[in-house]
Amino acid sequence: MKHWLKNYWQDLISDYADISLIDSLWTTIESQYTSKNRHYHNLSHIYNMFLQLEDFKTEIEDLDSLRLAIWYHDIIYKSTTKDNEEQSALFAEKALKDLKHDSFNFESIKNLIISTKKHELILTKNLDNAYLLDLDLSILGTDWETYNMYTQNIRKEYIIYPDILYKPGRKKVLKHFLERDSLYFTERFQTKFETQARSNLILEIEML
Repeated sequence: MKHWLKNYWQDLISDYADISLIDSLWTTIESQYTSKNRHYHNLSHIYNMFLQLEDFKTEIEDLDSLRLAIWYHDIIYKSTTKDNEEQSALFAEKALKDLKHDSFNFESIKNLIISTKKHELILTKNLDNAYLLDLDLSILGTDWETYNMYTQNIRKEYIIYPDILYKPGRKKVLKHFLERDSLYFTERFQTKFETQARSNLILEIEML
């Protein structure tokens, strides 16, 4: 997986940077996503998003910007802070400033990243933002065994909090998603994941 991701990164950036910058950026990405506090928000999460993206990448208007947003949307992740997405967006802006490409819309990339904070659309001119959010939450609609493993990994990331604090907070998040008309923004993901996702969330709430 890591070899695949490194090649994927090199293919994405090769037109915009020399090999030393490509390798430097990759080293930082790898280091961030493999830190010891990462149990779900790690390279496997990024890998799964890219694998799914391959199925409909021709539908994306600004594919490179979306790919960069995926790479950097969880680059900063600390369970004890509430500004991970904003910090990730700033991190991406600083990291990518030396790319040799004037047409990158860095505000768009930053907004895509920040939209993952509340999982609400910021950019609506096309479906790129919608697909990013749906990819990020696709785990919710997987089979129960996979979903249950995801919940265990999330709990590990919040291990600093005792159950008396974690469980009410987790329930609040899950109930917020269930109150939406749909968990997903695109018809593709609604068809594939919506029913199973709602079932998973309801079952997790019952188990908390």
